[in-house]
Amino acid sequence: MSSSIDPQTAPQTQAILLERGVVEIFPNSESENLSDRLIKSDRPLRIKLGIDPTRPDLHLGHTVALRKLRQFQDAGHKAVLIIGDFTAQIGDPTGRSEARPRLTPEEVAYNAETYLEQAQKILDFSGDRFELRRNGEWLNKLDLQQIINLQASMTVGQMLAKEGFSDRYDKGNPIYLHEFLYPLLQGYDSVAIDADVELGGTDQKFNILVGRDLQIKNSDRQGKPAQFGLLLPLLVGLDGVQKMSKSLGNYVGITDEPLSMYSKLEKVPDTLVDEYFELLTNIDLATLPDNPREKQKQLALAIVGQYHGHDAALQAKHDAEQIVLAGNTADLGDIPEFDLSQINFPAPLHYLIKASGLCKSNSEAQSQIKNGAVKLDGEKLGDRAFNERNELAGKVLQVGKKKFLRLI
Repeated sequence: MSSSIDPQTAPQTQAILLERGVVEIFPNSESENLSDRLIKSDRPLRIKLGIDPTRPDLHLGHTVALRKLRQFQDAGHKAVLIIGDFTAQIGDPTGRSEARPRLTPEEVAYNAETYLEQAQKILDFSGDRFELRRNGEWLNKLDLQQIINLQASMTVGQMLAKEGFSDRYDKGNPIYLHEFLYPLLQGYDSVAIDADVELGGTDQKFNILVGRDLQIKNSDRQGKPAQFGLLLPLLVGLDGVQKMSKSLGNYVGITDEPLSMYSKLEKVPDTLVDEYFELLTNIDLATLPDNPREKQKQLALAIVGQYHGHDAALQAKHDAEQIVLAGNTADLGDIPEFDLSQINFPAPLHYLIKASGLCKSNSEAQSQIKNGAVKLDGEKLGDRAFNERNELAGKVLQVGKKKFLRLI
């Protein structure tokens, strides 16, 4: 092919790829810029996104990079998704005040399997526009001499310039030698798969630069141009302050039930709504309603529709409105909350209902369950046990027509 982007649609496509939700592209000069490479390349570019499967489930923060990768796919380029089955056993030290717990190969394999199931909701896994790799393919084969050569490509001073390392060193927090290997191994991934562009959050700039530097120094590449880095924002969570994180409880999981997802998203802080539209949808920002409340509802409907289908999104919107009416509340955000940390898990449903105050006794709770009056995110429940808080967090528990609690 003479060009990876149709010249007729080049301006619009370039704007989507290089402007929407993009913080920085590097390098960026007259002699070396990604815009020119996209237009002039005689082949589809290889767009790298590396993911360490340290957790089994994804939230909307993870989808920012996946969505950008899909945009490159739709423009005719090849998405190269790297599952860091090797690097996940080290753990990315970026943004950490201490070393990450090391995962076993079995934990990594399980997380990777569920991650890929969820990633298929966003990426096109079919055809010649997708390539799935695991970095154990090449990192497990490195011998000691090759590892020493990698280490010789950077100085301790350069490593300590990395923000997380410098902060820990200044505070006297230990930095383990295996953590220094992480940026080098992630960078080596770019050499191994011959990346043209690497995507990552703003916190990944150091690691992406290492990959570019290793490509430049690798004699086997025979003068091929080194990769560009394309940095994306870290999605701020529902608290409006910190980046979205499951550990902080300010997240929306992409496998959340429709009603739970809708009810969380329709109360996204006003200051974040436009950013969520930009990073998490394809909707033209110029078409958004002026009314902040209508914006929130449109955002919730659009995102639930992406992951559960339009009909499920409409049903979630309807159920949310019914909860508001039944509870005589001004908004779903006004539903009282119950802190699940007060419960010892595993816990049966009837005990949870009684402990939360929705029923006065276990027997009353069991009777309500038997009569079909207990719902979780709009779905009727029989009595059952819940093994952990994560099964319930963020969902709405209902008893009868007028008693509601959001579980946090």
